[in-house]
This record gives sequence, structure tokens and C-alpha cells, in this order.
Amino acid sequence: QVQLVESGGGLVQPGGSLRLSCAASGGTFSLYAMGWFRQAPGKEREFVAAISRSGGNTNFADSMKGRFTISRDNTKSTVYLQMNSLKPEDTAVYYCAADRRIYPLSASSSPSDYDYWGRGTQVTVSS
Repeated sequence: QVQLVESGGGLVQPGGSLRLSCAASGGTFSLYAMGWFRQAPGKEREFVAAISRSGGNTNFADSMKGRFTISRDNTKSTVYLQMNSLKPEDTAVYYCAADRRIYPLSASSSPSDYDYWGRGTQVTVSS
């Protein structure tokens, strides 16, 4: 059983930056592809970004391309989401998730491909 704990959320002004972290425990981190999703009030959970086991393959939602980057440190069992040029519409609870499927290059955008989820961290973009 993998436990995921997100951190790094908070209040930031439009145009600002935040870096989210997700620390994993209870499993072999390097065997999991990792993803970030978000959910705003009254909206469905949506894909943000994903990264393959080794970090060699990444995937981003179109609205995040060029603003967000995803990375991982397998020695620290941690995945990161660097968010720049934040907009009010980026306000949401951000969740990390782990995909235990066997495909080494997978960086899936589908929530149903993920087996473990963190509890989320709130990001609020407001002046």
C-alpha cells in the first residue's frame, strides 16, 4: 500500500509561482508512474500532468503546457509540480496519484489508471 502526501499549496497572487511536492511511502517509488490532478469547487477532477517511472516521459494538459513542469526524484520518493504564471482559474485542490501498471513509459492522463491517491493540497490564486 502506497501512501502519498502532498505539500506546498497556499495562497499566491496571479502571475506567481508555487512548487508542489508529493512524498510517497510504503512502496517502491521507481515502479510507479506519477500524476497530478486537480479539482475546483463544483467541477470534476481534471488531469494536470504526469511523469513516467524514470522521468523520461512527461504529459501535460494543454492549458498547463509552458506554465507547469513535472519532475521526480526517485532517491527521495518524491514528485514535484512547478507551477508558474498562475491564474485565478488554477485555483483548486491538487492531488498526486500513483499508477502501478507495468508500462515503463506510461504517463497517463486518465484518473482510472491510478491506484493510489493523496489527500490533496489547496492552491488559491487570488489578489
